[in-house]
Amino acid sequence: MASDTAQLVKEKLDIVDFLKNYLELKPAGKNFKARCPFHQEKTPSFMISPERQTWHCFGTCGEGGDIIKFLMKYENIEFYDALKILAEKAGVELRVSGDRDFNSNNNLYRVMEEAKDFFKANLAQAAKVREYLKDRGLTDATIEEFEIGAAMDGSDLLTKHLIKKGFNIQDIEKAGLALKTERGTYWDRFRARIMFPIHNHVGKVVAFTGRIMPGSENPNVGKYVNSPETPIFQKSKILYGFDRTKNEIRQEHKAVMVEGQMDLLMIWQDGIKNVVATSGTALTDDHLTVLRRLADELILSFDSDEAGQAAAERAIDMANAHDFSVKLLVIDDPKLKDPADVVRAKPGHVAELVSKAKPAMEYYFHKYMKDISDDLKIKKQIIRTVLGKIRGLASPIDRSHWIKELSHFSKISEEVLGDEMSALPKAGEAPKLPEKSLPEKSAAEGSRQDMILQRLFGILLHLKSDLTMLNDHIKYFPDRYATAYKEFTKSEEERSSDIAELMGKISMRFSFNNQDMEIESLEKEIGLLLRQLKLEYLKEKRQQLSDLIKQLDRSGDEKRLREAMAEFAEISRELQGS
Repeated sequence: MASDTAQLVKEKLDIVDFLKNYLELKPAGKNFKARCPFHQEKTPSFMISPERQTWHCFGTCGEGGDIIKFLMKYENIEFYDALKILAEKAGVELRVSGDRDFNSNNNLYRVMEEAKDFFKANLAQAAKVREYLKDRGLTDATIEEFEIGAAMDGSDLLTKHLIKKGFNIQDIEKAGLALKTERGTYWDRFRARIMFPIHNHVGKVVAFTGRIMPGSENPNVGKYVNSPETPIFQKSKILYGFDRTKNEIRQEHKAVMVEGQMDLLMIWQDGIKNVVATSGTALTDDHLTVLRRLADELILSFDSDEAGQAAAERAIDMANAHDFSVKLLVIDDPKLKDPADVVRAKPGHVAELVSKAKPAMEYYFHKYMKDISDDLKIKKQIIRTVLGKIRGLASPIDRSHWIKELSHFSKISEEVLGDEMSALPKAGEAPKLPEKSLPEKSAAEGSRQDMILQRLFGILLHLKSDLTMLNDHIKYFPDRYATAYKEFTKSEEERSSDIAELMGKISMRFSFNNQDMEIESLEKEIGLLLRQLKLEYLKEKRQQLSDLIKQLDRSGDEKRLREAMAEFAEISRELQGS
């Protein structure tokens, strides 16, 4: 059963060791902390508990779970895909049955893997194609690393091969490898093309880009053909090369983004390993969200033609809204149009261009402000355009800096520019800024009693104290905490999972906020908290009696009124003596 396998995988893998491959972990008492990868934050609120083998974010997103849940969310994959990856890592055999969607997707992965191997075998026999790739500057090592292949010129060569290997035509078509004709026959989607496999973020082939082979060019046929979207391929979520370059991006906290496969392959080969490509699709928010988890600086490289400049401007605005420090890679030789050309002409020079990349806002200033007119109407339009770009910056510090720069260029005061920016029409406004990281506040944290009890439980769990010491004080607990306490003091087998999860979160939150406190101080605090808990209980009880006395006075129930007033007086004396 999958549930048994999942438990075995979790027992064999240590969550801290695994998450070190994704996050920069720092000790936090008996736990570890990191910046949450699922929302933008500057102060770490993501806690990992080695004892419980769980993680939880105490920041804005409030996400949490085990090692499987982390991999699912981080890599945007389904449960069984995550389980398979972890099972392989743990050396556990995975046997799955009965899940139709999983089995179907698994078949598609197998089809794509076989297609990739078929294309690679073709390339090994295609001397002219290999010669072309070498003329373009690719080495054998790069061709092998990125598993480049070839689709030969034939109507159904791949389809026949896959059927011979035992795959059914429905899966071949569903994977986007075959097209059904009006006559009911099937043709290969990719014919006479150099094949670039596209991998998902964990290294599985999910799609292909096919470039027309030299000598097969035809004005009626596209130079590039891409796989369609399928159950395993959503182009808005996949970045070409990311599976191989994400570790370098994480280490550098910086990503270089280029437009196509050849640009990526050439600069990767030239030593720039923290690179990704959009690969035939427009940049999306999903792409940027994936990158923002690992990097805070994004260097963009786009062609210098009109289409490339339009794509660059759109990418800059989107990346600014995601709070990247955005820069542009500027090619300093007009004879060279893209990074691949630079590598071929001047090996090693791309690294220098990356180091000299210019802030994107400087690009906007150069583009819009260099020819600013004295004509007030034109000048106002230009300044409003630049103000719109500044408003799209996620950071108030960045906005303030560039308002100051714009004031310098335009000779208009910062105050006036700020007023003008605030008055810009909302149509076309840059995306709203991400929410800043706020402490997670659950529904159970509303009252003073809740805060005291969570603090109290946190200390006792942290010190591994016997919770039965609270037996004499349970009468002061609100009902929900009395129930939780009774549940938690049962044996682990009898304890409900909800209660265990609640106590786990309380323990992790306490460790996150109090990692440096001395044990002696915490032990003293227990007595103070118990006293405060009693006081809060008495205050609430007195308020309830006050309300009851008013009701009884109106109803004329003298006997109950006297009893309530006597109890009210007793509680008031107890409060005064505390």
